[in-house]
Amino acid sequence: MNLATLLQMGTGALTRNRMRSALTVLGIVIGVAAVIATLAIGQGARAAVQAQIRSLGANTLTVIPGTVTSGGARGGMGGITTMTADDAVAIRQECPAADAVAAGTRSVAQVVAGNTNWGTSIQGTTPDLVTIRQWPVEQGAFFTDSDVRGSAKVCVLGQSVVKQLFADSDPIGAMVRIKDIPFRVVGVMSFKGGSGFGGDADDTVLIPLSTAQNKLLGVTHVNSISVSAVSEKQVNEASDQITELLRQRHRIREGQPDDFFIRTQLDAAASADETSKVMTTLLASIAAVSLLVGGIGIMNIMLVSVTERTREIGIRRAIGARRTDILLQFLIESAFLSLAGGALGVLIGIVTAALVSSLARWPTLIQPGAVLLAFGFATLVGLFFGYYPAMRASRLDPVEALRYE
Repeated sequence: MNLATLLQMGTGALTRNRMRSALTVLGIVIGVAAVIATLAIGQGARAAVQAQIRSLGANTLTVIPGTVTSGGARGGMGGITTMTADDAVAIRQECPAADAVAAGTRSVAQVVAGNTNWGTSIQGTTPDLVTIRQWPVEQGAFFTDSDVRGSAKVCVLGQSVVKQLFADSDPIGAMVRIKDIPFRVVGVMSFKGGSGFGGDADDTVLIPLSTAQNKLLGVTHVNSISVSAVSEKQVNEASDQITELLRQRHRIREGQPDDFFIRTQLDAAASADETSKVMTTLLASIAAVSLLVGGIGIMNIMLVSVTERTREIGIRRAIGARRTDILLQFLIESAFLSLAGGALGVLIGIVTAALVSSLARWPTLIQPGAVLLAFGFATLVGLFFGYYPAMRASRLDPVEALRYE
């Protein structure tokens, strides 16, 4: 028998039991749709996190104070206050792989503008931060090195702070109060978005480092030093140079641990990427279980079909049909069920991912490879679970089949 005849007979058998075939296909549809939607959500989240991290600068390093041990008690990261703005100056002057350097302090305070106030992050920093974080000013200008040297009472606002304090009015030139100290707004930063760690990068006020140290906090140390390497390839070189320099400046003897940590955006990106891969794989594996359930449904319906059509199989064998003809007929039926379910599942999965993106505002990313993987897996599941019923049908004894009631 030729393939066209086998196809015609297979599809004819399925259409005689439309409801049963539709319910069988439904298992594959749900499985494929779940896999595609899950992979799209996982890949979208992964891409979004990577974009947020890289928006901070792929060649960026952050130097932060390390742990401290005093009286047998060990404090956490940031417990040491030996890192100063002079360290940042030394890094800029003595580390060839470092392009831009900005020391910083951070605190939280209420910012008051007229009758409105807003609790936000206050960052003391230097003008190089704009270059390091690739974060341009949208309105006005950033404060200058002379503002830092003179401890000027000026500030630059993030977009979220502007929205809360000034609504639709122009903030440039306006006065705000931070801890009862008046500051003049000289600029507004461009929209930055999420920080990549669940925070809002735009919910901040930037002021000169010296102003933060001398007039707000009364400290001489800094909480961090941000560094931009000359290129992404020289990040590790910059890290080594900074480590050697700070160990010398902090008089750390050989064998003693560093009193600082260096974190790079590449480390954060790699860690986030690995976490996203694990979560995506886990979710896709859970969704793939429904594909196996759909495959079991195909096996079940095909076994029932073999039982119901035993006399038909006996008649076909009696008039000359070969075992391979019977085998192919039932394999074609199971393949048709899995292919139909796979195609419909791909469509529903893509629609579901689009709905999640538009309604839940969750980033999704549908990759052709994921679609092919889900569709191919559905086809293999259908053939795998359809093979046993097909083999069982092909091995029926013609005489016994004809006697079957």
